[in-house]
Amino acid sequence: MLAHNVYFALTDNSSEAAEGLVGACKEYLCDHPGVVFFAAGRLNPDLEREVNDRDFDVALHVVFDHRASHDAYQAAPEHLSFIEEQKENWKNVRVFDSDVTGAG
Repeated sequence: MLAHNVYFALTDNSSEAAEGLVGACKEYLCDHPGVVFFAAGRLNPDLEREVNDRDFDVALHVVFDHRASHDAYQAAPEHLSFIEEQKENWKNVRVFDSDVTGAG
């Protein structure tokens, strides 16, 4: 499997803007072929340990069954529309892709 984790820092990081991005993630990114796990949400304000990276407002987590599914997702019209509609408010975007295996 391939885990695709994206951390968005927003120019307008108001609650409304962050929730709007979470909603757009759910609308455009959750229902692609090969997705085995999807989640999007806001930074948890209560977790402030020394090791926590808090330089983001919204996180997106998508696990794909195979690399090919991830590659198709990157070129999918819904993904490209999401980027085009949302990128204006992105101050910084960090993407972490990793090969993963489940428990057991």
